[in-house]
Amino acid sequence: MNHPAHPPGQGALQLDLADPAFGAASFEASFVRELPGDPVSNNVPRPVRNACYTRVDPTPVASPVLLAWSEATAGLLGIAKPAARSEASEALGGSRVLSGMQPYAARYGGHQFGNWAGQLGDGRAITLAEIVSQGRRYDLQLKGAGLTPYSRTADGRAVLRSSVREFMCSEAMHFLGVPSTRALSLVGTGEPVVRDMFYDGHPEQEPGAIVCRVAPSLVRFGNFEILAAHKELDVLQRLADYVIRTHFPELLPADGTPSKDTYARWFAEICRRTARMISEWMRVGFVHGVMNTDNMSILGLTIDYGPYGWLEGYELQWTPNTTDLPGRRYCYGNQPGIAQWNLVRLANALHPLINDTQPLEQGITAYAETFEQASSRMLCDKLGMATLDREGDEQLVADMFELLQAVETDMTLFFRGLANLPADVTKDEKGLLAPVRAAMYDEQLLQQEHGARLATWLRRYQARASQEPVPHAQRIATMKRANPKYVLRNYLAQQAIDALAAGDASVLERLMRVIERPYDEQPGHEDLSARRPEWARHKPGCSALSCSS
Repeated sequence: MNHPAHPPGQGALQLDLADPAFGAASFEASFVRELPGDPVSNNVPRPVRNACYTRVDPTPVASPVLLAWSEATAGLLGIAKPAARSEASEALGGSRVLSGMQPYAARYGGHQFGNWAGQLGDGRAITLAEIVSQGRRYDLQLKGAGLTPYSRTADGRAVLRSSVREFMCSEAMHFLGVPSTRALSLVGTGEPVVRDMFYDGHPEQEPGAIVCRVAPSLVRFGNFEILAAHKELDVLQRLADYVIRTHFPELLPADGTPSKDTYARWFAEICRRTARMISEWMRVGFVHGVMNTDNMSILGLTIDYGPYGWLEGYELQWTPNTTDLPGRRYCYGNQPGIAQWNLVRLANALHPLINDTQPLEQGITAYAETFEQASSRMLCDKLGMATLDREGDEQLVADMFELLQAVETDMTLFFRGLANLPADVTKDEKGLLAPVRAAMYDEQLLQQEHGARLATWLRRYQARASQEPVPHAQRIATMKRANPKYVLRNYLAQQAIDALAAGDASVLERLMRVIERPYDEQPGHEDLSARRPEWARHKPGCSALSCSS
C-alpha cells in the first residue's frame, strides 16, 4: 500500500470497539487499500502528486451534539440513532475514529466557472470509511471535519446554515426521485466559525456543524481531471479500473480486465446517467448553482449542495448563486448544456485510456440523446399526456412556457394545479383559473389580459387532454407522480435554520417529515406547499445565496 502508517493519537480520538449504534455494520476501506495514497503525512495545505487521497483524521471539536438524523438513510446502513451526546455522535462529529475506519481526503481538480482551477480536493470533507450493509457499499463522509492538505486558505469547517441545507436537500432530492447523495446526520460542533456570508467585508461568527454524507461513491469528474492534467497516467488508469470494478462491474469483460472498449462504454454510461439526473433537475425546477466539474458525480448523482434553489417564479435565467452573477453560467436553463460541457472535460481527461476521440464523441452523443428522450418523457408526464407528437402539441407547449415567463408564475404550483383542472372544457373563466391561481405571485394579473390569455391556453390544454386514450383519473395520477406538491423552498430551509440555531429542532423535523412524501397531499401541512411569501423575496438565505459556508 502506498500510504504512510497512521499512528493512533493524531487528530481524532481512537476508539477500539465499534459503537453499539453502528450495529452489525462493518467498515471497509477499498479506496484506500486499492489506490495510491499521498506518501507525505504532513497535514498542511500543499500540492499533492501521484496520489488519489491523503490519509488524515478529522479535527476534534469542542462539544459534538447530534442535531438531526435521517432514519431513512440510517435504515440503508443498518445504523441505529445514537444519543445526542454519545461515542457515535462524537464519531459523526469528527471527534472519534471508530475501529476499522481509515479516514482520508480525496485529491481532485476541476473547472470552476469554465476555467481550470488546478488542484482542489476535499478541503473540508473527510471520508471516514466505507460501510457495507445489505450487500451494498456506501461511503461515509464528514463535511466540515477540519483541515486537510487540500484546504488551501480555508479553515476546513462548515457553518450550521450550509450544513442544515445540505442535510435537508440530500434527503428531499432522494424522495423526489432525483439521483442524489444522501445525508445521515447533522452534528453541532459547539464551536463558532467565522464567515463573510456575502463576501462584502462583514465577517461574523456563526455556529459550526458537520453533516455526514452517504453515497456509493463520492468520486467526481475532477478526480480524473487532476491526474490527466499532471500526466499521472498510471494512477489515472488505476482509478478508472477501481471505479469500474467497484461500481460498474457489468461493463467488465469475461477476464475482468478493462479494455479500451470498456473505458468507452463506461464513459457512455456516465453520460447517460448524467443526462437522466439533469432531466430530473429540470422536472422539479431544481437549480444546483455551482456546476463545476469537481461537483459532478461519476455515478450521476447530485452532489455538493451549496447555493442551490428551486424555481419560485419560472425563469430560465434564474441562478441561486450570487457568485454566478452577472454571467448566470449555472442558471436553470443552462444546466443541460453545462452538464454536456463538463462531460467533454471528463472525456479529455479519459482520452489517454482510449487514445481515440470517436468513442468519446459517441458518449457525448449518448448524453444528448438520453437527455432528449428523458426530457420528452418528463414533459409528457407533467402534462398527463402519453405523447406530445400530435399536430399542435409543439405550439401548445411553447405557448405554455411563454405564459409561465410572461408574469411571475410559480413552476411547482402551476404544474401541480393543472392536475386539478376539470376534465371537461368549460367557459367559466373563474373556475378554470382557480386551480392555478395560487401559482401567481400577483393574482390581480388574472383579472387583466394575462388571465384571459391563460384561460384560452387552459381550454386548449383541456381539449388536447380529452383526446388521451386513458381515463382521466389515470392521467391525474401520472401528473401527480411527476409534479411534486412539496419542494424544499429556500425560505422554508431558512426558517428551519433559524429555529435550529435558537435551539428548536421541531421546524426542521416537521419539514423533513413532509419532504419525505413530496407527491402526497398531506392535509394539515398545506402551508409548506405555499409560494414564497413577499417577506422572503430579498431576505438573506431565502432567495439567492453565496458559496460561503
